[in-house]
Amino acid sequence: MTLDPEIKSQLEQYLQLLEGNIVLKVSAGNDDASEEMLSLVDEIASMSSMITLEKTQLPRTPSFSVNRVGEDTGVTFAGTPLGHEFTSLVLALLQVSGRAPKVDQSVIDQIKNIRGEYTFETYISLSCHNCPDVVQALNLMSILNPGITHTMIDGAVFKAEVESKDVMSVPSVYLNGEFFESGRMTVEEILAKMGNAPDASEFDNKEPFDVLVVGGGPAGASAAIYAARKGIRTGIVAERFGGQVNDTIGIENFISVKYTEGPQLVASIEEQVKEYGIDVMKLQRAKRLEKKDLIEVELENGAVLKSKTVILSTGARWRNMGVPGEAEFKNKGVAYCPHCDGPLFIGKDVAVVGGGNSGIEAAIDLAGIVRHVTVLEFAPELKADAVLQDRLHSLPNVTVLKNVQTKEVTGTDKVNGISYEERDTGVTKHIELQGVFVQIGLVPNTDWLGDMVERTRIGEIVVNSHGATSLPGVFAAGDCTNSPYKQIIISMGSGATAALGAFDYLIRN
Repeated sequence: MTLDPEIKSQLEQYLQLLEGNIVLKVSAGNDDASEEMLSLVDEIASMSSMITLEKTQLPRTPSFSVNRVGEDTGVTFAGTPLGHEFTSLVLALLQVSGRAPKVDQSVIDQIKNIRGEYTFETYISLSCHNCPDVVQALNLMSILNPGITHTMIDGAVFKAEVESKDVMSVPSVYLNGEFFESGRMTVEEILAKMGNAPDASEFDNKEPFDVLVVGGGPAGASAAIYAARKGIRTGIVAERFGGQVNDTIGIENFISVKYTEGPQLVASIEEQVKEYGIDVMKLQRAKRLEKKDLIEVELENGAVLKSKTVILSTGARWRNMGVPGEAEFKNKGVAYCPHCDGPLFIGKDVAVVGGGNSGIEAAIDLAGIVRHVTVLEFAPELKADAVLQDRLHSLPNVTVLKNVQTKEVTGTDKVNGISYEERDTGVTKHIELQGVFVQIGLVPNTDWLGDMVERTRIGEIVVNSHGATSLPGVFAAGDCTNSPYKQIIISMGSGATAALGAFDYLIRN
């Protein structure tokens, strides 16, 4: 294997930033996967005199660890970290060499203060865009704390291991041999799950904000930046900074940027937010909104934040089918991200529930790697664009079932089938398969608001041309509103509108 010239050029530039010597300890056999890995590490070592190779025997072959001279850091890659994991490898090399990570000092202190022995293992696929965040977070924790180790495991290389553990969703993280969590996680979320979450007392002494943004997606970040640029006290409280954009792969319609990926865009947005001194409170979910002298937002941890104005930008989440078996078999065959989890179903039979653009795109992607795809659509006709339907119908291993209602996902310890009802005949039928990908649209994250602001019948917040809601001083933006189009660039624009609307409200009141 030879690195792509463009990737090699990037790597050479990164390796010039190394601050100390590195030893790559390599465990390899005679198989193809070992040869691919050896080719990569040999090429890396040839690019820098600060990197040396050392043969060893690690728990998995092929694998290699990234270490300081005379010191094991606990960072191991089992497989060849290319694809989406290439960045994880680059960051590991730089951080092990001594280069400071781009995380808040408070996070670094939290990691260093963890006591005990923690062995993390993360099963990934190289096509998974959610996996690198988890790999990079756990690698960082291993580098900063000698009691923590982390191994990235490519499920395509260690298939027997994946099947023995019934790993059906990536990333899947194990801690000390026991399942820990699956799905995309930030370092703050991992720390919180380990018992290091901020409690209500950390919010007790916060002064009231001029603008408090609830939600950290594109709308919320845009609103906060526009508010902060007015020189007023601005805060963001968010369960997950970046929101659903974190789960988006290719973005080709963000004007002036020909192509980017969700996590990259989120990282750029967060960097800009930090430049304005905005108080960002992560891992916090709002549970109550009330207007008194100031507007109060109560968080689930019991803390109460106060502000002169509030901008609601809580976004939307994937809609669940709400049928028996869906929740029970989540990450055990029921999945929501075909790009991430698709490679775990190579050669198997799967269903895609939903005939809109996202559903048909998922079916097309999956058809290239699975044995057979069955699309189930509730309506009499598919709703996807004609060009996507044409592409779908050209594929030999896809069946489309229209005018059917999903009734149940079946299984024992994992999914073994799906039952559906033909809406015109009332007949119930069952298909044997191993995976179900749910792609039936979004539902706004507004349940917690109750009747405090006017919402549509499907829960979207009603706003006017200034982003104002029915409650004076409260504004809203993005996918949680009745905006007819759910797009990143539209969310950003509506966030700016809401911030300017809030500023206008402040100077007039």
